[in-house]
Amino acid sequence: MTTPAPITPDVLTLPRKLPEGGPVNIIGLTREQLHDALIAAGTEPRQAKMRVGQIWQWVYHWGTRDFAAMTNLAKDYRRFLADHFTITLPEVVTRQISADGTRKYLLRIAGGHEVETVHIPEQDRGTLCISSQVGCTLTCSFCHTGTQVLVRNLTAAEIVGQVMLARDDLGEWPVPGAPRDETRLISNVVLMGMGEPLYNFDNVRDAMRVVMDNEGIALGRRRITLSTSGVVPEIARTAREIGCLLAVSLHATTDAVRDRLVPINKRWNIAALLDALRAYPGLSNSERITFEYVMLQGVNDSKEDAHRLVELIRGIPAKINLIPFNEWPGAPYRRSSGNRIHAFADIIHDAGYPSPIRTPRGEDIMAACGQLKSATERARKSRAEIAVAAGLEPIVNQVQRAWRHGTGNPDAETAPSDAGRPAPDRG
Repeated sequence: MTTPAPITPDVLTLPRKLPEGGPVNIIGLTREQLHDALIAAGTEPRQAKMRVGQIWQWVYHWGTRDFAAMTNLAKDYRRFLADHFTITLPEVVTRQISADGTRKYLLRIAGGHEVETVHIPEQDRGTLCISSQVGCTLTCSFCHTGTQVLVRNLTAAEIVGQVMLARDDLGEWPVPGAPRDETRLISNVVLMGMGEPLYNFDNVRDAMRVVMDNEGIALGRRRITLSTSGVVPEIARTAREIGCLLAVSLHATTDAVRDRLVPINKRWNIAALLDALRAYPGLSNSERITFEYVMLQGVNDSKEDAHRLVELIRGIPAKINLIPFNEWPGAPYRRSSGNRIHAFADIIHDAGYPSPIRTPRGEDIMAACGQLKSATERARKSRAEIAVAAGLEPIVNQVQRAWRHGTGNPDAETAPSDAGRPAPDRG
């Protein structure tokens, strides 16, 4: 008898308690919060709104970190700010650059914990994948981050700080007096890094309000995508209070399989999740929901799965991102073959849904989807230990036995030698 994959109690996702007293970190404060903080520190209420606008532009448009450099403020007010406030970002521990140009940053935050952030350059965009928690509460069995226990939520400052540090490294802040460059090296932000964003809702919401503000970093709401594993009660709230695009980690077409892959399904099953998505405020073809579906050999990649998926999402404006499984040390799964992924994609495409196959990026530096896991928290478990902890040993053994006996692909369309090869991008 196997042990079911656990669902971490929500009590462990309570926000981090910050130390009382000392300078207030400006990073991550919304305009309203900054306004209140300035008044609390002694700024005249009638001047506070103007001061917020001035400080905001220096910090988020120009990327300034020194109050003394804010030259349109009086010198005595600059000293006042330095006495009461700070501009503090996470610390960059390491930066790795993949052969394909992907950059992975290991960042140290308060308490000595570490998170990872990834920048993915493409021909027509640059996507920054940011984290919302140290570790994760969901224990999804195919995800490397899910083998790391949840440590704590990130603060809004630590979330915004990831964007700012990436802009530092990419040299994206404008230079006063220089010709304006409209090129955005970070044109999109995706909350698809470590953690479940909807279990850290307030900090994620406040951070995205800062990132979206059009007088600072100025990324529009349709340039931001929040990925959730299916925290149903927070889905409608996401539309109302953040307004960004939504991606859902589905990964299975039956509750039996999704219970094993995404244990939160035991709390809110596929039917409950899809009901919430059909009611998602503002849902339309121009703002359709993205379903993420990782392709696992012999687990969720059959033609029957593809047809079931089409029926499940019928009536929901949607795109299906098919993700070739990105392997990590001890992973209890293998990637579906290229032929199997393409056959799956064709069924979905023929039903009228876009079905791009994601090209794996940054695999050589463990920066691909599902591979993030901070170095100090990394536990090198064996494949068997991870499989048993996630209740997956029978599936793993079945697949491994099938390959040993030469019957690995259920549909026998592809030789075993194709397994593990990256599938080319369809779109």
